[in-house]
Amino acid sequence: MDGKIFVPPIKIQGIKTKLVPLIKQNVSLSPGTLWVEPFMGSGVVGFNVRPGCALFADINPHIINFYNAIKSGGINSDIVRAFLQDNGRMLEEGGEKFYYHVRERFNDTHSPLDFLFLNRSCFNGMIRFNREHKFNVPFGHKPHRFSKAYITKITNQVKYVEDCLKIYDWEFICQPFSDTIAMPEGDMFIYCDPPYSGRHNDYYDSWDERSELELCRCLQESEARFMLSIWDCNKYRENGSINTVWNFCRKISHEHFYHVGAKEANRHSMTEALLMNYPAATSITAGHQPSPVTFPA
Repeated sequence: MDGKIFVPPIKIQGIKTKLVPLIKQNVSLSPGTLWVEPFMGSGVVGFNVRPGCALFADINPHIINFYNAIKSGGINSDIVRAFLQDNGRMLEEGGEKFYYHVRERFNDTHSPLDFLFLNRSCFNGMIRFNREHKFNVPFGHKPHRFSKAYITKITNQVKYVEDCLKIYDWEFICQPFSDTIAMPEGDMFIYCDPPYSGRHNDYYDSWDERSELELCRCLQESEARFMLSIWDCNKYRENGSINTVWNFCRKISHEHFYHVGAKEANRHSMTEALLMNYPAATSITAGHQPSPVTFPA
C-alpha cells in the first residue's frame, strides 16, 4: 500500500507522479496539520500523502468542479463508467467529428464528465485554454481510445478519490494562490507546485517572474512550513530564481524524464528541485490516516 502510487483521474502535463516518493519522505506533518495546496493541478501529491484534513485549490475551475462533483455524489465511479462507455462508443463511430462536438459542448456547459472525456481523448493528455478560457486542445487521433480496460482504469481512479472523500476532510476551492495561502490559520503545511517560471504556460492562466515573487512573499508571510516543487535545470539552462528568490530554502534535487513532446527528439530529462523552509528532520510523518480504507487495484 505504501509503495503504490495512485494516479488521479485527471491528467496534467508535468504531473509529479515520479516525485511522490521523494516528496512523502520529506513532508513534515502531524495529525492536526492542515495540508494546503494552492496549485492543485492533478492532485497527485495530496492524494498520495492522504492528510486527514486538506485544502486543495486551483485557479482552473474545471478541475475543482470535477472533484467537488465527486465529493457531492454528482459523479461516482458507476456514473463515470457508464458515461465513458457511451461516449467512447460514439467516439469510435464518429472519430474527430464527435470529439469536437464534445469539446464544443463542454465549452458551453462545463460538464465535469465532458472535461474528463476530453482530458483522456485529446492530444497528449493536455489541459489548455485560450484567452476566452475555452478548452482548445485538438483531437488525439485515437478513436478507439476508450477500451474496456482503459475505462476500468479511469473508473478505479475515480473510485480511489471517492473512497478517500468518505474518510478524509478534504475541501476543493477555486481561487488564486494568494487567497489560498492567506485563508488557513493554525498548524498548516503548504505544498506548492506552481507553473514553471520562464516557460510558456496556458494551462488556465499566465505565470511570470512577478507571480513567483508574489508566491514567495505570500509563503514567507504565512509563517507556515512549506515545500515547493520547481524546475532546477535541464540540458540547456538553469533556473536562476533558486539562488535568488528562493535562496533561503533547503534544496533536494531529482532528475527524471517528462513525456510531453510530440516528437521523441524534443523530449528531454529535467532536474527538479524540492525547496523547503524547514530543516531535515529525523522523524518525518508522510501523512496521517485516521482509519483504514480499502482502495481499488
